[in-house]
Amino acid sequence: MFPAAFVRNVTGNWGDDGRHWLVELPDLIDDVARDWGLTVGTPYPLSFNYVAPARRADGSPVVLKLGLAAAGHVATEADTLGFFGGRGAVEVLARDDDRGALLLERAEPGGTLRALVGEHDEQATAVLVDMMRRLHRPAPEGLVLEELSSRVAAFDAHLVRYPGDDPFPRRLVEQARELLADLCASASQRVVLHGDLHHENVLAAVREPWLAIDPHGVLGDPGYEIGAVLYNPFDGDEPVLELLPARVEQFADGLGMPVDRVVAWGFVQAVLSEVWDADAGAPEPGQALQVALKLAPRLS
Repeated sequence: MFPAAFVRNVTGNWGDDGRHWLVELPDLIDDVARDWGLTVGTPYPLSFNYVAPARRADGSPVVLKLGLAAAGHVATEADTLGFFGGRGAVEVLARDDDRGALLLERAEPGGTLRALVGEHDEQATAVLVDMMRRLHRPAPEGLVLEELSSRVAAFDAHLVRYPGDDPFPRRLVEQARELLADLCASASQRVVLHGDLHHENVLAAVREPWLAIDPHGVLGDPGYEIGAVLYNPFDGDEPVLELLPARVEQFADGLGMPVDRVVAWGFVQAVLSEVWDADAGAPEPGQALQVALKLAPRLS
């Protein structure tokens, strides 16, 4: 019933819990739709969560998102979007943490910022700079999100699992690990981060020209947010490596951040992306590694 890649992602990440969730998912969709008065449409391309357009009883367009409740990702997304409060991001209309369910504002017309990458890349980067300025604010008491500094553990686990230079040079992982610790220790701000802000997580809308979706919710240095932009899009023909120098300069200027700090965060995030992919079973390194290698000579 569900796409094979979606099934592999869910079972690969959550094992038996994921398989059990997939079995129950059709009934869960029906139950949540009934309780929230929704007519659910054909789902969007699925990766790790079930996401589909829907309409309320009054005909208003919304988005239904369902994820494995025990994993906590949907609840974290709801907390993060609730903090953003509709400023540069879609709004949460309803949530049910016990069932891992979210009802979200639907951004329409909904095309992604990726459409501007390449010829209009400077414009796309300007949108992201403005979005970061608006999203990044200190966390209030009671908002519990992952601390960015805790991601050092991902590098440590990778170094234990891969003692050599396979699947990519060990020295890059060691260098990124040390840089992450240093950057977190020297951070002048600790703000709420989207955590996965890039061109395909920014949609064209009417309420605002662009709205962010699918935050991961992290607390830490604002510079971390830049990293995912520098290696995206990663699955097309866009000249990402050619665009890299201009993006670095534009983020530094737009965010008032030293260029060497932008470069360092870009390097850390690119290596971390490859670490995550390797640990998830990716067959070989991707574009993020090429970005890390291009940034490495510029590290101070």
